[in-house]
Amino acid sequence: MPASKSKALPKAKATDIEKIVVQLANEGNSPAKIGLILRDLHGVPRAKIAGKKVTKILDENHIVYEKEKDILEKKVENIKNHLKKNKHDYTAGRSLTKKLWRIQKVNKA
Repeated sequence: MPASKSKALPKAKATDIEKIVVQLANEGNSPAKIGLILRDLHGVPRAKIAGKKVTKILDENHIVYEKEKDILEKKVENIKNHLKKNKHDYTAGRSLTKKLWRIQKVNKA
C-alpha cells in the first residue's frame, strides 16, 4: 500500500459535528482552531458543515467568541506601541499597513 494514501475517517453527521463544535468552543478554542481540529481529528474536509459555518453554529448556540476584527485591532494596537519605541522598524510599519488593510476588508464584508 502506498504511503501517500491516508486512512479514511468515518463520515460524521451534521448534528454530531455541531455538538463537537459547541464542545470545542466551550473549551476556549477560536472558530479557526475549531475548523482545524475538525479537519485533522474528525475528518471534516471543510469548515462549512451541513450548510453552516462554524461561526453560525456558535451564534445559534449563543456562544461568545472573539471575532476576526477584534483580533486584528489588538494586533494593530500592539504594533503601534512597538513602533512608538522602535521608529526605524520599517518591517513592522509594513505589517501595520497590511493589518489596517485587513480591517478595512473585514469592515466591508
